[in-house]
Amino acid sequence: MGNIAALKQAYRTIPDFPVPGILFKDITPILQAPGLFKAAVDALSGYARARGAEVICGIESRGFFLGAPVSLELCVPFVLIRKAGKLPARCVKASYELEYGTAEIEMHEDAFAPGARVVIVDDLLATGGTARAACELVERLGGTVAGLGFITELTFLAGRDKLAGHDVESFVQFGAGE
Repeated sequence: MGNIAALKQAYRTIPDFPVPGILFKDITPILQAPGLFKAAVDALSGYARARGAEVICGIESRGFFLGAPVSLELCVPFVLIRKAGKLPARCVKASYELEYGTAEIEMHEDAFAPGARVVIVDDLLATGGTARAACELVERLGGTVAGLGFITELTFLAGRDKLAGHDVESFVQFGAGE
């Protein structure tokens, strides 16, 4: 558990980014410290292994550099979930709400075989909209969302509520004003 406490202490808080009133939690100090980065990947790998992951999906963009080493550790395929228009082959798309409007993410139609146990990985669970859309993509392709793993959760935004019915794990939690 000492590594998890060290992860929380390593975050840099940047006030008023990207807009006034927001306390942005910056993960880059963790990435710059190989021991902390490894602790984050190890925590996610342990979670994915326990959930019986057969595929790891990473949500653009931080989910890529966290999910890829998890997939290597577990020796399972890694699948990209990207912003719409970024993948070259035929895709399925899902929309989610933003503060002002909507956005779309996509995944290749042939990303995995139906019935695959998929763990979705990202750095942050905030409002849950992007993660919910990622679940929709996996389910639309016939996969089972075996779990969602996040390094960080902003608990005051109640993102877990949008993921009801799914197993969700986060290792570092921040409350309002932290």
